Amino acid sequence: MEIKTVGVVGAGQMGNGIAHVLALAGYEVLLNDVNQTALDDAMARIERNMDRQVKGGKITEDDQKAALDRIRTTLTLSDLGATDLVIEAATEREMVKQAIFEDLLPHLQPHTILTSNTSSISITRLASRTDRPEKFMGFHFMNPVPVMQLVELIRGIATDEPTYKACLRVVERLDKVASSAEDFPGFIVNRILMPMINEAVYTLYEGVGNVASIDSAMKLGTNHPMGPLELADFIGLDTCLAIMNVLHDGLADTKYRPCPLLTKYVEAGWLGRKTKRGFYDYRGEAPVPTR
Repeated sequence: MEIKTVGVVGAGQMGNGIAHVLALAGYEVLLNDVNQTALDDAMARIERNMDRQVKGGKITEDDQKAALDRIRTTLTLSDLGATDLVIEAATEREMVKQAIFEDLLPHLQPHTILTSNTSSISITRLASRTDRPEKFMGFHFMNPVPVMQLVELIRGIATDEPTYKACLRVVERLDKVASSAEDFPGFIVNRILMPMINEAVYTLYEGVGNVASIDSAMKLGTNHPMGPLELADFIGLDTCLAIMNVLHDGLADTKYRPCPLLTKYVEAGWLGRKTKRGFYDYRGEAPVPTR
């Protein structure tokens, strides 16, 4: 099946990035959110990010105009039923995702493929709540979507080969690289990345080092572009905690126990860059460590 139209659920940081790259690759995109302001903000951000690509010589002004013309927005979820592929990029809460798919089901075409951009939730479990588990898979983009090359493709236990191949062709058309993962908690990237971040928080919690020394050690000692605590702030500490809980619950191993300090930051509402405070305070001209 050739995919021509794609519906994206959720106009947040991930959703607008996904719409951005799909439109540049020539797909007709229908972007949905429950909030008109979120849709307006998403279109403004997509245009700004494409402006940067034009200035950097990565795309032309004609490419930008054509891509922006391919993106339509809607507040009505059922409108996405006419698309060939749906990519759900809503908040990382399983009940929210299940409700979205349940609301979509009566409006879908028989051939429509359903996917989720979830970073850790079971694809098999999400698929089992739909009428097409064989046409359901994980489609996990990395943040920021226009920059990062990797896409994790996660098969549920029922995902069939035509669905996998159709999604693989989309990834290739986006000029990105697919990494195929089996449906276990955290998949590949977060199964490895989140315990590292969690261990960095434990290192801070136990007083082995402060925020600056931990991040400097990892940047200069292992050549990481961001330190783990800086990266946690970028991802969102609530997201980090949610993924650690999925790993801990799903694998029943104490090595995945979320650090109490990570929980405390989330309880305080210090979620990182998006709230201006996390392991760093972003309210001034330059980020300042909070510990």
